[in-house]
This record gives sequence, C-alpha cells and structure tokens, in this order.
Amino acid sequence: MRGPHNIIRLVRTLATLERTGAIGVVLEAFKAPPRLRFVARVLGWPFKWLGLAGDPALPPATRALTALGPAYIKFGQILSTRPDIVGDDLALQLKYLQDKLPPFPKSVAMQMIEAELELPVDQVFSAFSEPVAAASIAQVHRATLADTGQDVAVKVLRPGIERAFRKDIDAFYFAARMIETLAPAARRLRPMEVITHFEGVVLGELDLRLESAAAAEFSANTQGDEGFQVPSPIWFLSGRQVMTLDWAQGTNMADNVAIDAAGHDRKALASRVLQLFLRHALRDGYFHADMHQGNLKVAANGNIIAYDFGIMGRLDEYTRRVYAEILFGFIRRDYRRVAEVHFEAGYVPADRDIDEFARALRVVGEPIFGMDANRISMARLLAYLFEVTERFGMETRTELILLQRTMVVVEGVARGLDPQINIWQVARPVVEGYIKENIGPKALLRDLGKTALVMARFGPRLPRMVEAALIRQAESEAPKPSTRSLHPIVWTLLGASLVVAGVFLGRLI
Repeated sequence: MRGPHNIIRLVRTLATLERTGAIGVVLEAFKAPPRLRFVARVLGWPFKWLGLAGDPALPPATRALTALGPAYIKFGQILSTRPDIVGDDLALQLKYLQDKLPPFPKSVAMQMIEAELELPVDQVFSAFSEPVAAASIAQVHRATLADTGQDVAVKVLRPGIERAFRKDIDAFYFAARMIETLAPAARRLRPMEVITHFEGVVLGELDLRLESAAAAEFSANTQGDEGFQVPSPIWFLSGRQVMTLDWAQGTNMADNVAIDAAGHDRKALASRVLQLFLRHALRDGYFHADMHQGNLKVAANGNIIAYDFGIMGRLDEYTRRVYAEILFGFIRRDYRRVAEVHFEAGYVPADRDIDEFARALRVVGEPIFGMDANRISMARLLAYLFEVTERFGMETRTELILLQRTMVVVEGVARGLDPQINIWQVARPVVEGYIKENIGPKALLRDLGKTALVMARFGPRLPRMVEAALIRQAESEAPKPSTRSLHPIVWTLLGASLVVAGVFLGRLI
C-alpha cells in the first residue's frame, strides 16, 4: 500500500467535502459532536484548494461523492435509503446516485461491446439506444436482438472503473490500518478484514460474467416466489465487461407518485420486499445484497422486479439458523434464548455471564417494542446490539456484515413505500416459518438423514479402515486390555448401521 498516495487521497476527501459545501451538510446529517465538527473543518479548510470541484449543478453532498469516485458513490447509495439516519433532505439528494449518474458516450460503449463479443454491434442488435441508466459501476442501454426482435438490457462497465476502485480501496486499507494503530480498542471490529470483505465484493461486481452467473442462480431460486421476477441473462452476449439480460419494464421503486398513479398498493409492496429478502436469506442462503430503490422496479402487474446482481450474499445453513433464532428471539422478546444462541454459536466468549448478557439484551429489545410502528427500526436495533456485544467481547462477524447492511437497506426501501410499516410484524411469519421447518424434530431427522448419507459413502472403505486400525493396534507396544480394543468392531457395526439408516432416512426425506 502506498502511504503518501493514501494520505493525499484522504486529505482530498475532506478538502472536496469542504470545497463543495458538503462538509457542513454531512456533519449536520450525522449529528456530529462539536469537537468532531471543529476538527473536520480545521483539517479540510486549509486544503480546500486541493478538493475536487464536481458538478456545480448537483446538491453539495451528491456533488462531492460523484467527484470522489465509485467507492464513495456506493456509500452514498446506501445512505440514500436511510432517511431516518441522514434526514429526508439528504436522503432525497443521494437518491440521484442510484441510477442517474452522468453516462459515458454511447460510442465508447459500442466499442467496448465489439471488443468483448468480437462482433459488430449492428450485426447483433437491430437497435441500440443511448444510456437509459448510469450508476457507479456501469451503465445500461436498451437494445433489440437482430435475429429475434427481443428487447434486452445491455450493461457495460465504465471505462477504467477497476483502476479507480482499486485506488479507493487502497486508501480504505490505509485508513483501517490507522484506526487499528491509533485506536487499539477498535481492533475487535477487525477493520482490515471488513475492508478485505468489501474488496472481494466490489471486485466481484467488476466481472460481469460473475454477475450473469448470479442472475441465473438467483432466478432459479426464486422462480416460485409469487409477485417477484428476475431477468434472465443471455449468455452468448455476455462477458467480462458486457452483460445482456431480458428487458425489465417497470416503475422505479423510489417513485411513489408513479407507483400510486399506476394503482399499486404501496403498503403491500413494502411488506413484500422485506419478506422476500428474509425468505431469500433464510430459505436459500443466497440473497440480493444491493436492494436499494435503484435496483428495484414495479411491473405493470404489480410484481417486484430485481436487477443488478453484482453484489450477492451467501450464508451457510448453520449461520442461517443462528440468525433466524436471534431474530425470532427478539420478536418473541425471549432475551434468554437470544443470549443462549450467541453463546452456543461462539459469538460471545464462554467465560462471560449469560444472565448478565440476557439482561443487557433486554435493554436492547424493550425500548424498540415500546415505540410506535413507524419508529421501530432494524437499524436502531443493530446499533444497540452492537453496543451490547462490544461490552461482552463479541468480535465482528465478517460473514454477517453483508446481511446486516442489506437488512438496513431493505428496511429503508420498505419505509420509503410505507413509513408506518411495522418491521417486526412483517418479518414474523417468514422467520416463524423458517424456524418451524429448520429448527425442531423435523429438522433434526433431516439432519440425521444427511449425516447418515454422508457416512454411508464410506461404507465400501470400512473394511480397509478396520483392517488398518487392527494392524496399527497390533504394531503398538504392548497394548493393555481396555475398551479401546473394541473400537474396530464398534466402528464396523456403526458403519453398517449408518448405511442402513442412511438409505432408509434418505427415502423418507
């Protein structure tokens, strides 16, 4: 990592915020304490001349973030879904970042397509539009396939985007290392690992072949989800820098006026988007991890259309069960069970007092349930939970970062549609359904069946394993008679029983 470059990059960030007039807006939105405001202004003002000017036609915060580059734009996209955090005015300004950024020329996009597909654009497409949407990573053109007449969306990466992202990520690593050095208490949060995780996600988004694969998998998983659709990729017209998908026509999820004019029920849409996210995360362990309004549309028939699959999240089955039990415990206000789940999963050190932890969790949950429906917030819960787990020595779980962040974003989308939505009430049936299917006697039988089937695969190898064990025992020095001599026989019987049980349970399941 290049230290001088990163120092200049971070100084330029403050200078840009100062020059564009965004620094005061941002500090006010985050309710920064007076001391922090003073330090930020003192560090930013002398270097104001180093700041990037940005587009004067844009509001200050949007102007600063677009000038600073893709990683900052991504950050702004997330904040645009959280008016309860940054305020309605700033959230409205930042919505511009979702799909209305300045596009690059159509001619450049066509050159990149021809280079990627090794085919002339006019041979593949009978029509190819100007950019219809432009975001931080890529822009989209509407086109018509020459051979079938099908309307498609063609996504093309921004030129030089990977190099720009690497510069920003390099600076983020530098900042994370400084935090670990200057604030040892923050090491528990593993900032370097967090940035590593972020880097992996972002660099994956810069290879559109991976996004095509993600779209195909997500589409297959969600085919049976009522009121939800995913455009399918067209593989022979997709590559590293270009992706072609079915065209998805609909109203932007952020446009409440248009949604109302089309006669859609915004309350139903808000509930559905939240339940769909939870269902995908818990049921499939594979979820859309960038579900802001710019990546969602409402079709004429009322279906929610999701697109832009560059950032997807994946959870293993055990983590899904832990997450569901924690959520369900809060929903039922069973704080003792929430505490037990944290200890069982190893999230909290075993030497801590579980009763004290349960009491601390009650302090987290009860104020939430005492609020009006429009004030119940998953973001607030996560903030309170963070404070408690920090006190009890819980380390940041990097595998849950994307899930938690997306939960906050989806909540923001739902609240944009229905400010009065009760998050817990909407989440409860999905979480309860998952618990019923995956935690209990039925799930135990299914797990035993899977275990037996795995063990049964070793059946053909059991004779050799037993023979090898007998030889090792015979070669050992003067073995004393003990129950250890029964091990080969026990393993043989166990293996045989597992084979039978695996076949039997496998048929039942």
